[in-house]
Amino acid sequence: MRQVMWGSVIAALALTGCVTTEPQAGGSKTAVTGGAGGATTDGASSTLEKCDQTLGTLGVVEDQSATWYQQLTQYKLGSTIPVLRLMIQQSNCFVIVERGAAMQNMNTERALQQTGEMRGNSNFGKGQMVAADYTMSPMITFSQNTGGIGGGLGGFSRGLGVLGAVAGGIKTNEASTTLIMIDNRSGVQLAAAEGSAKNMDFNVGAALFGGLGGGGVGGYSNSPEGKIIIAAFADSYNQLVRAVRNYKAQTVKGGLGTGGTLGVQGGATPASQEVDKPAVKKPAAKPAPKKPAPQ
Repeated sequence: MRQVMWGSVIAALALTGCVTTEPQAGGSKTAVTGGAGGATTDGASSTLEKCDQTLGTLGVVEDQSATWYQQLTQYKLGSTIPVLRLMIQQSNCFVIVERGAAMQNMNTERALQQTGEMRGNSNFGKGQMVAADYTMSPMITFSQNTGGIGGGLGGFSRGLGVLGAVAGGIKTNEASTTLIMIDNRSGVQLAAAEGSAKNMDFNVGAALFGGLGGGGVGGYSNSPEGKIIIAAFADSYNQLVRAVRNYKAQTVKGGLGTGGTLGVQGGATPASQEVDKPAVKKPAAKPAPKKPAPQ
């Protein structure tokens, strides 16, 4: 009877092929979809935080030498920047400026202008580029997929080869991401936010039929690993936006970057000079007058 029941379940799952639950970012369903043109958006996620007023210009830069970036190739994933830029523009919190690979094309156009080959009204002279007020850097701090339910079903699946295959096709995808934003003029970190996402991937078709349907090709929009990473970045960005909307500048007594309030002996900063000042001796307390002896 038990084998018949499991047989029915497996047959139903096999018909569905590969079933994946939607990524969960911060407990809510989220996806980076649609488009953006200037301050106009189309099809943006309803969970994306938005701003009524832009806060400045922003460049997004990845550290492509970082370990997390190199590990993306294991999932056949590329740069996170295109999806992040779409999400940021849709939020209307920042105006995106190019500071990536397209800078080479921009410089090529300027070089052509210098040769005199461009038309006179092309307007590629100096003073056209917009400065980036801020730089945002993404980082994947944790990404993992595990056997999850498969391990729990392994004992029961002894002797049931097909059920073992189903168990092996169920895994948990998890990711944790961080976004850092700095002020380009001062180098001061303005904001930082961490986000996470988790889902279950029921890769039944691959488990039963050895990878039926390919599965190895794709990017952020069509792989469980890619979707979960972007969902985690959406969670990070939403938290960062909530923080900067209520932004209050940090201040340091005596001025920012002039030594701080923690002095060291022999140092040159105002706080250090306070350390080296000789201690001021307090005048000795006068003895209390003696009370007359009782008569």
